[in-house]
Amino acid sequence: MAITALRPGPDTASQAVEPASPVAHFGADEPLMMDAGVALAPWQVAYQTTGTLNAERTNAVLVCHALTGDQHVAHPHPVTAKPGWWETMVGPGKPVDTDRYFVICANVVGSCMGTTGPASINPANGHPYGLDFPLVTIRDMVRGQAMLLDRLGIRDLFLCIGGSMGGMQVLQWAASYPDRVFAAMPIATGARHSAQNIAFHEVGRQAVMADPAWHGGRYLDVGTRPAKGLAVARMGAHITYLSEPALHRKFGRRFQDRDAPTFSFDADFQIESYLRHQGISFVERFDANAYLYLTRAMDYFDLAADHGGVLANAFRGTPTRFCVMSFTSDWLFPTPDSRAIVHALNAAAARVAFVEVESDKGHDAFLLDEPAMFAAARGFIAAAARERGL
Repeated sequence: MAITALRPGPDTASQAVEPASPVAHFGADEPLMMDAGVALAPWQVAYQTTGTLNAERTNAVLVCHALTGDQHVAHPHPVTAKPGWWETMVGPGKPVDTDRYFVICANVVGSCMGTTGPASINPANGHPYGLDFPLVTIRDMVRGQAMLLDRLGIRDLFLCIGGSMGGMQVLQWAASYPDRVFAAMPIATGARHSAQNIAFHEVGRQAVMADPAWHGGRYLDVGTRPAKGLAVARMGAHITYLSEPALHRKFGRRFQDRDAPTFSFDADFQIESYLRHQGISFVERFDANAYLYLTRAMDYFDLAADHGGVLANAFRGTPTRFCVMSFTSDWLFPTPDSRAIVHALNAAAARVAFVEVESDKGHDAFLLDEPAMFAAARGFIAAAARERGL
């Protein structure tokens, strides 16, 4: 299965400017103040909601999406038509029960599904921003979400929950707006990105930028897309989301539609075909520059560095209740990363529970059918709801 260059499809390209979801517009007098020193204005944030906000406005849940996620947490994706990316966790009767809670999920700043990012139109010249867009941080994403909540008339959150890059946002929410977060559930994440993770991201970024169709980030202006580079970046990253036991169980060394090697560089093995499919399908729904920006935002994340080098200082005096969750086979954000968060919360005298889920599914376990994760989430959320009076 070859990785072929693709031209931007009309549905994919349109999502950056006219997304298939509600959009909150912020004018020139409502800038997003970014860590890069830029006052971004005008700008917009695309989001989805499900469930009903109660009269007291006390049952709001913010779901923070991961690197390649979006606002369609429990809604069909407008490009791929696939179900919401976290329908195992969010929905009627699910751990985040939309019969009880009002769930909000916003596309983060710098992404490509309707919130302002490098694929958005720069009002200064009428062209896509490309690399003229300012570099984004996790804190910028959270500031944008806070402005959205203000627009929606929601002062505080019952629960803030997310995994991976979403978990980074949860931690940043708890650090930046402790009085606005009643309960926080960071899953499969860390308080900073490791050198190994930065290295993997850099390989992916270099794959994108080495594609001749990237055109220095101006590919939308010339009607191309660095599909091959982005697909390779996705293939490399996808390996980090899995585990050796999961790969062996699912693929082993089995051949793809053949009984013997072809003695060529075709996709002889099932795992090769799977990775190529992952690369191609990702290109259909994601913007290459957005991938560069969001991986960079994760690389820059270091919550302790923002608080004098002491992670506990980020949570000093916090009223927020925490449940930190990791998975035994996650080598992208291994359990010691979560334990470091728990130790910091303990040092800050915060209320915290810690759950290590036994799983061989790797980092992506938080997106999959993991009964132990669901049970822990249900228990924590139910206890928090009782304390909240919901």
